[in-house]
Amino acid sequence: MTTTETSGSGDVARSLELLWGTGERPTRGPKPGLSLDRIVTAAITVADTEGLAAVSMRRLAAELGVGAMSLYRYVPGKAELLDLMLDRVQGEATEGASTPPPGEIDWREAMEKLARGHLAQYRAHPWLLKVNQARTVLGPSAVRGLELALAGLRGMGLNDPETISAIISVQSFVHGIAQMELQTAEAAQQTGLSDEAFWEGQRPFLERAMTSGEYPLMASLSEDAFAEFDHFGFGLRRLVAGFETLVRERAEQRSADSPGPASG
Repeated sequence: MTTTETSGSGDVARSLELLWGTGERPTRGPKPGLSLDRIVTAAITVADTEGLAAVSMRRLAAELGVGAMSLYRYVPGKAELLDLMLDRVQGEATEGASTPPPGEIDWREAMEKLARGHLAQYRAHPWLLKVNQARTVLGPSAVRGLELALAGLRGMGLNDPETISAIISVQSFVHGIAQMELQTAEAAQQTGLSDEAFWEGQRPFLERAMTSGEYPLMASLSEDAFAEFDHFGFGLRRLVAGFETLVRERAEQRSADSPGPASG
């Protein structure tokens, strides 16, 4: 059974100190060159290659060639380390990015960039899907990412709660697509059975069901109904189209509410 890690489950104050660089750092270490940056980098590497469950202070100590207790001079434990890992990964998408001036970027482009950036992040670091981020500890990268998202979507003309909801809608959609991709890959890996072999094994039963007359809509589906399809691109376009309708309605409302030219 796969367990889920929860961000913000450790000493939040200590995590924030480490993220924002306000906490005291070790004045001496057991090994020259050991640093918080190296520890976080090693943790992300292990999580990327073997999964989040493989990350432990003992494992990282072995990777870095130090004693396990040495790491606790830099980070209290795995819970706080996870907060640092999340912020580091979030910073990958915003590295080198600058806040666009008002009107320089179309909100549709910004929304698509936001969505594709999140999908790339999940694909590069699948372990993110195993983390409950309902209470994310907001470090510099997380705050920077939100700042850029807000800047890109300000042209929508929505109020603040609606703008935040638009960002959540995009993130939720991408999370669902990425989760489907990950689970598909995990199912094949854990069972040793390809998708093709799995569905082929069900064919005789499904064919009998489809010819029974009890499932007319299912039976009428074309042969390519479940073929390979760009669900992400299709869904993203529909999501943007939905927001376009809202933006247009708000613009029309503002136009109707604005006073016309004074009559002479």
